[in-house]
Amino acid sequence: MRLRLPLAAALCLSLLASPARPAEDAASAGTNRPGHWAQPLDVEGVRNLHKVSDDLYRSAQPKAESLPGLADLGITTVLSVRFFHSGRRPTEDTDLIYERIAIAPWHPRKTEVVEFLQIATDPERTPVLLHCYKGADRSGMLAAMYRIVVQGWTKEAAIEEMKQGGYGFNSLWSNLIRWIRKADIDEICELAGLTEVPEG
Repeated sequence: MRLRLPLAAALCLSLLASPARPAEDAASAGTNRPGHWAQPLDVEGVRNLHKVSDDLYRSAQPKAESLPGLADLGITTVLSVRFFHSGRRPTEDTDLIYERIAIAPWHPRKTEVVEFLQIATDPERTPVLLHCYKGADRSGMLAAMYRIVVQGWTKEAAIEEMKQGGYGFNSLWSNLIRWIRKADIDEICELAGLTEVPEG
C-alpha cells in the first residue's frame, strides 16, 4: 500500500532534496549587518551558526563531532525543531540536554512556539542551540518570536532580521512571516508563563 502525503508535506520533502532558493545568501550578508542582529560564529561542523543572545543560538543541523565545540561555547541544551527527522539523540554521549519539538514549516502551531519559548527562557536549560535542517526558516521564525516576546522587538524589526540577516530564509515559506504578523503576543506570553510583556 502506498502512503499518500499531504501536498505541503510532499513539497517540503522535495525542497529538502533540492537546493535552497534563499532570499539572501548567508555569504552575501557581509559586514553590512546591523550590530544588534545575531552574530555569526565559527564552530567546525555547525553550519549557519549565530548567537542571538546570551541564552539563544541558532544553526543548521549540527554534526555529532561538533558537539564538544558547542559545549565550549557554554551551550546547555540542543533543541531540534526538525519535523521528519528524529533519529538517535545526537547528544547522548555528552552532558548536553537534547530537546525536540517537531514543527512542520507549512503549519506551525501556537503550542509549539510556546514550548520553544519556555525552553529558551528556562535558566536550567539555557543557553540553548536552536536548529532545524538548514537553520533558516523554522529557526528564523522562532528566533523572531524570541526577539518579539523576550527582547521586546517589534514584529517588523524581527521579520526584517529573519528575511535579510543572511541565514538563507526561503521566501517559499512566507506563511511563517504571516504567522508572526498574526500572532497574539499577549496570549503567547501568558501561555509561556512570561507575565511581563516587553514594550517595543
